[in-house]
Amino acid sequence: MLGLLSRESGETLIDQIVRSVAARIDDRLLRGGARMPSIRAFAAAHGVSAFTVVASYDKLVATGYLESRRGAGFFVREKASMELLAADGRHAAPRDGAGPGGRSGFEGKAIDVVWLVRNMFRQLPYAQMPGTGVLPPDWLDGVAVANALRAVSRQNANLLLSYGVPQGFLPLRQQLQHKLAELEIAAAPEQIVTTAGVTQALDLVAREFTRPGDTIFVDDPAWFLMFGSFAALGAKVVGIPRLADGPDIARLAELAALHKPKLYIINSVLHNPSSTSLSAAKAFQVLRLSEEHDFVIVEDDIYCDLHPGSAVQPATRLAALDQLRRVIYLGGFSKTMAANLRVGYIATSPERAERLADRKMLTMLTTSDIGERVVYKVLSEGSFRKHSDRVRTRLDGIRAKTIRQMERVGLKVDLASPAGMFVWADAGCDTNVLTERAMAHNLLLAPGSLFSPKQLPSTRMRFNVVAMQDPAVWRFLERELGK
Repeated sequence: MLGLLSRESGETLIDQIVRSVAARIDDRLLRGGARMPSIRAFAAAHGVSAFTVVASYDKLVATGYLESRRGAGFFVREKASMELLAADGRHAAPRDGAGPGGRSGFEGKAIDVVWLVRNMFRQLPYAQMPGTGVLPPDWLDGVAVANALRAVSRQNANLLLSYGVPQGFLPLRQQLQHKLAELEIAAAPEQIVTTAGVTQALDLVAREFTRPGDTIFVDDPAWFLMFGSFAALGAKVVGIPRLADGPDIARLAELAALHKPKLYIINSVLHNPSSTSLSAAKAFQVLRLSEEHDFVIVEDDIYCDLHPGSAVQPATRLAALDQLRRVIYLGGFSKTMAANLRVGYIATSPERAERLADRKMLTMLTTSDIGERVVYKVLSEGSFRKHSDRVRTRLDGIRAKTIRQMERVGLKVDLASPAGMFVWADAGCDTNVLTERAMAHNLLLAPGSLFSPKQLPSTRMRFNVVAMQDPAVWRFLERELGK
C-alpha cells in the first residue's frame, strides 16, 4: 500500500504512515468509503507494531481522513463528511478540477502545474522527490545563514521593525553591483530592484510591460510556473523551441513576425529543465531579432552560481552583450543560499528600474528588509563564493554516474550537460502516466507536459540528479520502464 518506511529518516513511523495515507486520500488513490487494511494486516505488511498502526489510524481519524466503525474497522471518510468538517474549520479535502495539463487518471485529479507545486511542498523526504527543483538542505550553507541572522538580530532594533525602501536594501544593491560586474554586466545600485525571489521579479516585469492580449514568448520547454501566471494576466503565452545551444532562431524569427511579442523570457545559463546554456552565436541572433521586432528580453539567471564557467560549458549572458538596454536581468539566491529568505533582484536601465520599484511599492510596499540584510551579510563576508564552489564540486561528483544509471534503466539522455542539477530525459512513454504510478509509491516525478505552455502529453521528464540517490527510485524506474 505504501512506499518503504524508514527508521532512519528522523520522522517517526507514525508520522510517515499518517503522511503517506493522507497523501493517497488527497490524490484520490484511496476513495471515500474504502475499507483500510486491518491493524494486524497493515502491521504485517509494513513490518511495524500493531501499536504503531493503531496510533496512526487514530491520528488519521482525528484529522478527518478516516472514520472508525465499531466492529467493522477503519474506513476512508466520505468526501461529503470531509466537507462538513471543513465547514467546522477543521480539514477539507481538495476540490476536484483539471488544470492546463489535462486528465491524469487520478480519479478526476489532474496532473498540472498546481499539482506538481503542491506536491513539492508536501514535505516528502527529499530522496523521494526526483522531480524537485531544489538542492537538499544539507547541501546549502545553513551555518552561514544562521550566523548572518544572529548578526542582523544584534543590530538596532528600530531598523528591524520598520519598512525597508521600495527599491531594496542599499548595501545589498551595492554588493550586487560587484556581483554583476564579475559577470561583465554594468549596473549601478539605482539600476537594481530587490524582489521576493525571481518568481516575483517575473510577475512585476510582466505586469509592468504587458497588457491583456499581449504576447509573451517563453522557451519550450521552460520553467512551468510562469505559464499560468502570465495567462492569469491575460497574456498569450507562446513557446519557442529550445535546442542544445539556445532557441530555434528560425522559429523565433517566424513567430516574432507573426505575434509581435512584448517580452521573451529566457534562461541563458543552465536552462531549466535541460541545464544547457546559450551559445555566443545564438545570443547575438536573439538580440538582433529583439531589435528588429521590438521586444524586451527577460534573462532569468537563477542558476548563475551553479555554472562552472565557460571553460567547462560555453555560455553567453545576453545582459553582458546588451548592457541592460533591451535586456532585463533577473537573479536570486533561492537555489544556492536559502529559498526561505525569498530574496531576488532585477537589474535593468535606470528608467525601467524606477518604474519597477514603483510597481513593487504599489503591489506590496517593500520586500523583507531583514531577509535582504541577511543575504547582504552572507555575500559581504566572502564565504558564499567558496560555498558555491563546493556545491558545484558535489554536483560534478554525482552527475555523470547518475546519467549512466539513468541510461541503464531505460532513460534516453540526449542532452547530457556538464553542469547544473537537471537532466532532461526521454522515458519513451507518457510521463504523466509514469508520474501517476510513481506517486502511488510516494515518489514525486516531474513530467514533461508541465514544462511546455501547450501542456501536451510528453515522453520527456526532468530529473534532479541529486534527488536520484535512493535505491527505491531506481527500482521503480527499472520496473516501470522495463515493461
